[in-house]
Amino acid sequence: MLITCPYCGPRDVIEFTYQGDGNRERPDPASQNFEAWNAYVYDRLNPAGDHNEIWQHSGGCRAHLRVVRNTLTHEISSVAFVRGDHQGRGDHGSAAHRKAEDKA
Repeated sequence: MLITCPYCGPRDVIEFTYQGDGNRERPDPASQNFEAWNAYVYDRLNPAGDHNEIWQHSGGCRAHLRVVRNTLTHEISSVAFVRGDHQGRGDHGSAAHRKAEDKA
């Protein structure tokens, strides 16, 4: 399976680490609601079809990505940075890196 990193281009899935379901909402960290935390940690849906997932390009630029993947066919319909941009990650926001991007 290939994932097209918005920064690095198409890469094999071996370069990525699955970070979890992109639709889950974490309970308030100060919450002591046992049932809410139990549901967050253990309850999982197993959808058939398009699924919103979070992946990290751990073998590349280390960006966190929002990936929409079909769980039946493994076809990836979209990939985007979780934060909407890649500035501020590692050396990607450096002046030297921006200069290299301008030349490309």
